[in-house]
Amino acid sequence: MKSRVYLDHNATAPLRTEARTAICAAMDLVGNPSSVHGEGRAAKALIERARAEILEALGAQDCDLVFTSGATEAAALACAGQDLDCAPIEHDAVAFWANPGLGVDADGTVKVETAGRTALQMANSETGIVQDLPQGLAVSDLTQAFGKLPVAFSWTGARIGFVSAHKLGGPKGIGAVVMRRGVDLLAQIRGGGQEMGWRSGTENLIGIAGFAAAAKSAQADLDKGVWARVSEIRNILETALHSASSQTIFVGKDVQRLPNTICAVTPGWRGETQVMQMDLAGFAVSAGSACSSGKVRPSRVLQAMGFSPEDAACALRVSIGPETKEEDALRFAEAWGKAKNRHAARAA
Repeated sequence: MKSRVYLDHNATAPLRTEARTAICAAMDLVGNPSSVHGEGRAAKALIERARAEILEALGAQDCDLVFTSGATEAAALACAGQDLDCAPIEHDAVAFWANPGLGVDADGTVKVETAGRTALQMANSETGIVQDLPQGLAVSDLTQAFGKLPVAFSWTGARIGFVSAHKLGGPKGIGAVVMRRGVDLLAQIRGGGQEMGWRSGTENLIGIAGFAAAAKSAQADLDKGVWARVSEIRNILETALHSASSQTIFVGKDVQRLPNTICAVTPGWRGETQVMQMDLAGFAVSAGSACSSGKVRPSRVLQAMGFSPEDAACALRVSIGPETKEEDALRFAEAWGKAKNRHAARAA
């Protein structure tokens, strides 16, 4: 029996070896980072080294960084207390804090009206489409772009950004807000005053160590051109899927997008059905529709781009990574094509 193939990196990336090593080492540090004795100072020193390493990987050495429990909390910290606009393609964690009234073109491009009061993602998790961030942007969600694209926060023009470790091969449950010096935040968790008073609570030392190691490793991969090969495999896979189903629409194919992401809409073949069939065949992928409280909804991202609710419910997201082999991608295309033919035969 062939081993399973993981093609859902945009949901969470496999833990990097470097992150695993750093996590294990951090487990041996007994001190509380807020304690003044030697053990506490050692723990605090690890956090500050990690903070500097993540800022360097982000191209934000002259900025501040606040650790959080993940991107959702980071979005709350970044957005709270601001009067923000966003587009309906933003993650729910951002849309909760902003007015999702900005327009979206058919190619997924957001029409920014006032940058200084706009929250705008750099890359969409469902489609992979990359936005051109305007100067003076209020908040940017860098979660999907960090580790997959060359990102220098100092070049983005945003005042505040946020990231998450597990999207680039770090541990789950750790994220961060990055912001330009002089920008203030409205603290959401108050108490002991950790993280410069912006996020109280004893820091997740183990998660922070793994985050920094993953960020360094991801940056090294970018420098070595690893993601160029990922893009090649993505394109080979997309071509194979198109050969298997000429009516399938590949969202964002003609615009800039993440090098690892395919969003395929096959009218009449629901996304969650495809996910289940591919899971049984040994492949982990995602539907383009969001799942909330057990109820599957058509993708609001695709609907904002002009897809009907019926077609938006027929999206499949395939997101690969540096460890994805070309033969495994082609094996997925073959299995998907067979499933598509069975579906068409039943529908006839």
